[in-house]
Amino acid sequence: MTAHAALLSDGRLHLQHGPIDCLCRAWGSTAEVEAAYWQAAQAFPAVLPGLVAELPVLRTPLGEAQPELHGAVAQAMAAACAPFAAGFITPMAAVAGAVADHLLRAMLNGRRLDRAFVNNGGDIAVHAAPGHPVAVGLVAAGAMPGQVTLQSAGGVATSGAACKGRGGRSFSFGIADAVTVLAHTAAAADAAASVIGNAVDLPGHRAIIRRPACDIDPDSDLGARLVTWQVGMLTEAEAVAALDAGRVVADALLRRGIITGAALMLRGRVLTVGCAAEQLEAV
Repeated sequence: MTAHAALLSDGRLHLQHGPIDCLCRAWGSTAEVEAAYWQAAQAFPAVLPGLVAELPVLRTPLGEAQPELHGAVAQAMAAACAPFAAGFITPMAAVAGAVADHLLRAMLNGRRLDRAFVNNGGDIAVHAAPGHPVAVGLVAAGAMPGQVTLQSAGGVATSGAACKGRGGRSFSFGIADAVTVLAHTAAAADAAASVIGNAVDLPGHRAIIRRPACDIDPDSDLGARLVTWQVGMLTEAEAVAALDAGRVVADALLRRGIITGAALMLRGRVLTVGCAAEQLEAV
């Protein structure tokens, strides 16, 4: 596999290497933007080989001791997942966000940019200089219920059950259509979105079908653990109960300073905590 970099007609930089597919955008003077894109393109080819070299450790559940990792992206993944080590989590829960953070840092190194972002499959690292906010749309089950506006640097990540016919983008133990989290970094948001998404659930409900993750994807780091495959009819009360279970976890992470806000979405309902409650705007 070869890493590819291409400037798109709309001014974005497209970076693709194996499963990593990023869209980058910067605003500022022409010279600064060109330099930022060049820096991102130079940093990109080493990302995937670095992760592959440490993949066995990255796919191992975290315990009390931090794993021995050497690459900057791998270390950021483990650090973002460390607050959740008491439960089941592997550093892979933060891979997309950590890659986005890494490429944004490369873009910003020595540069003067008004705004910039790296979107890695929906997990987004954002730079916003004073007076240059960045609006990020929320998507769940093919609809866009709203958007949030970031006034400073941070990260946005979304997790949702990869259910049959529902278009989720990752495996989950929960049933949320989507959980979007705002945090100080994309890696932190990525890990927290997975944890909150897992908590949006109705354990034992007969309308929820689960399958071993390895039956769906033999390479999944979740192994034989049951993940949500299909969700049938839910009453309004059941959907509210599932969202409330996720809110309990989101509120706890907000109090600990791990996240700054979250939007939990299920069957057309949106529940917000933290700054998302203040910033969510209809579109």
